[in-house]
Amino acid sequence: MTKKERLNLILQVIEENEVGTQEELTECLNKKGYNVSQATISRDIKELNLIKAEGKNVKSKYIKFSAGENVSPKIIDLFKHVTVSISSVNNLIVIKTLSGNAGTAGMAIDGMHFPQVVGSIAGDDTLLVITKNESDAQIIVKSLRML
Repeated sequence: MTKKERLNLILQVIEENEVGTQEELTECLNKKGYNVSQATISRDIKELNLIKAEGKNVKSKYIKFSAGENVSPKIIDLFKHVTVSISSVNNLIVIKTLSGNAGTAGMAIDGMHFPQVVGSIAGDDTLLVITKNESDAQIIVKSLRML
């Protein structure tokens, strides 16, 4: 099996199943006849930009992070350059930016169309992003840090 085939199989497995751990993913691939190690799966998860999201039948599951795929690379680059820090408390995310750039960061967040985001409010150097719940906030924070 080539690496590309393995990566495609991983995406297929997480779309069809609620897989919450690297061990479960390794077991799924091994059951399909592909002998892979947990270390390989760990590297593949990072390369595929998989993140954890709330599952229906499990606490968390792997999903493909794709919010930035429909956004101009220039907007993502701008977001990364104006952002000073990202933190969260409960369902609130506070993004500190360079002075005068909170609106720019907010525009980038809006353009990424995160389904977990309820809304955002920008000041001069602070953007407040409101999510549905705490686990959604953690997903967004992790996703933004991966950009």
